[in-house]
Amino acid sequence: MSAPASSAADAAALYALQRAAFSAERYPSHAARRDRLDRLASLIDRHEPQIIAAIADDFGVRPPQETRLTELFVVDVALRHASRHLAAWMRSRRASTPLYLRPGRSWIERQALGVVGIVSPWNYPVQLALLPAIAALAAGNRAMIKPSEITPSTSALLATLVARYFSPGELAVVNGGADVGAAFARLPFDHLLFTGSTQVGRSIALAAAENLTPVTLELGGKSPALIHANADLAALSARLAVGKLLNAGQTCIAPDYALIPRQRAEALVQALQRAVARLYPAPIDNRDYASIIDERHYSRLVALLDDARAKGARVIALGTGTGPAGGGTRRMPPTLVLDVSDAMAVMQQEIFGPILPVETYATLDQAIERINARPRPLAMYMFGGSATERRRVLEQTIAGGVTLDDTLWHFSNENLPFGGVGASGYGAYHGERGFLTFSHQKPVFAQSRATPGRLLYPPYGERFEATLRLLKRIV
Repeated sequence: MSAPASSAADAAALYALQRAAFSAERYPSHAARRDRLDRLASLIDRHEPQIIAAIADDFGVRPPQETRLTELFVVDVALRHASRHLAAWMRSRRASTPLYLRPGRSWIERQALGVVGIVSPWNYPVQLALLPAIAALAAGNRAMIKPSEITPSTSALLATLVARYFSPGELAVVNGGADVGAAFARLPFDHLLFTGSTQVGRSIALAAAENLTPVTLELGGKSPALIHANADLAALSARLAVGKLLNAGQTCIAPDYALIPRQRAEALVQALQRAVARLYPAPIDNRDYASIIDERHYSRLVALLDDARAKGARVIALGTGTGPAGGGTRRMPPTLVLDVSDAMAVMQQEIFGPILPVETYATLDQAIERINARPRPLAMYMFGGSATERRRVLEQTIAGGVTLDDTLWHFSNENLPFGGVGASGYGAYHGERGFLTFSHQKPVFAQSRATPGRLLYPPYGERFEATLRLLKRIV
């Protein structure tokens, strides 16, 4: 199933339609917003088998359980959370009024921006398209989604289902290649959210800048897993392995390398070998283990391993029956890379696959220094450590988000903002933070009939000076 291509002209016409629809309904009621969220929930609930099949068709092998958990469950959680809190999010907020402005009153209105653009990636093609859409619709906006052309079956299904449940003036999908994506990013959206690579994120930001469109960039980077000297390797190995191998490592917040005290590195290798053998026995033939999305990405991962070997790394494939992927499945064995150096490409690039470099350190200061020497990551993980050591790491390193003693889970808490920092992106969404991302918080001041401000009117003289002296004393 291929996604029907749209043209740049189609995208522009759809944008004009949504702009007109927003102009006719600038502040949708709670009932209207709730209805849109309910329709999105029905879309997910009624078409789960089709969504699972489409994603599996794009990947080759994608366990239905992973799709149900990482795509459908996560979207369902976000929908339920938004529906439950929508009325409270919509309410205006009182703001304190300083003494010199009283008896006037101040408050903040939460107002929809207008038309929101969403450029979503291929690795979680439903979740990362719909989570921003939930926030945009809850905030009262219209939204257009440009999904990835790398997942044509899922993108085509998403377009079909969205058109069935929504008018094009409410929510719509624009499919097409890179040319359509570039034209999409240049539309004068009121906000544009992009999820993907840092390289493409830069081009998206430049395109949006032509219209001064505010942008949220959810990128990636090399997310570290810092293992303290006292960490329980038997307990953490499965958590680290699942965080790395979920969706075959094709997750923007997957741990990209592990940092462990030098004397514990071999013990970590053994613990991971045991964990992977339990979790993913015979991984290249295991239906619970996903494929790499396409040949280009598979070849890129092979090249990372070849480069590491050539530069002196030890490469260890994990799981029983590991070997070259066969039968066109594009499944790569879980792989550890030891004795790494910064000269290796695997330590310079975001991996986005089932490869985990293991870097050693002598002191905690050295570990912190190595994390800070690299671009700021989207996520960081930490296992073990005393309360003092954890606090020190949290204060001395910068990352988009953190999970302690596990991986990935901070992403799934709708009460926490999700976003990057530095090269891993800027801006955040999820929960109320997503609602605010797609809202304008409009400050309002209501003057009283009895305002003392008239004492500052011209003609200026002693009355003005006396009033200003008084105001300075009461500020």
